[in-house]
Amino acid sequence: MGAVLLFALAAPAGAHSVSIGGPTSGIPIPSLTHGQMAVIADYRGRILDLAARQQRTDLTFRRLMNYGNIQYSYCLWGLVPGSLRDEESPFNECGHAYLSAAQALLVYMQEMGDQKDAVQALISDIDADMVRNQASFVMCRFSGEAFNTANIISPGWSGIFFHVPSLMTFAMLALMLVAGVMALAGPKGRRSDEPGGIKPT
Repeated sequence: MGAVLLFALAAPAGAHSVSIGGPTSGIPIPSLTHGQMAVIADYRGRILDLAARQQRTDLTFRRLMNYGNIQYSYCLWGLVPGSLRDEESPFNECGHAYLSAAQALLVYMQEMGDQKDAVQALISDIDADMVRNQASFVMCRFSGEAFNTANIISPGWSGIFFHVPSLMTFAMLALMLVAGVMALAGPKGRRSDEPGGIKPT
């Protein structure tokens, strides 16, 4: 029952669907609404902890896990401010991708039978939070976008220049990198020909 509700909540209206136009030869992954994405983000750690305790795995399980991990790294591990909650973030689409993969992994674990009680309990907690937050009603332009393990979603790199939080993040990283390089390249001490410097023997 929990899996049915989880899938129902993850199926936004067709009017919001987006076609990514990429390869579809892999495992299809249902989309999340913007509100559901925020809820799954809070539970992703618990989903992965539960997945790590699975004693028996199969190809589908491993592909879902691998896809989610790759998308998470492509999305810079969710560290860019606003990447999950700001629809205009160039990292929002890839955020949808790795969180959709996390939900798909959880639902698939229910079918595997291992850790069944723990999986069902986690699904129930997520269902309750989604209903409490009316997550299925909070939409964005990526809410209807279905994903596929054969199609990796990259951030919209060109959009960084038009998204202030992302631009500021990368500008700060660049300044820190420059400062670090300058600190490493700076003098280690006084030169021998400077007053008070150490003269060669």
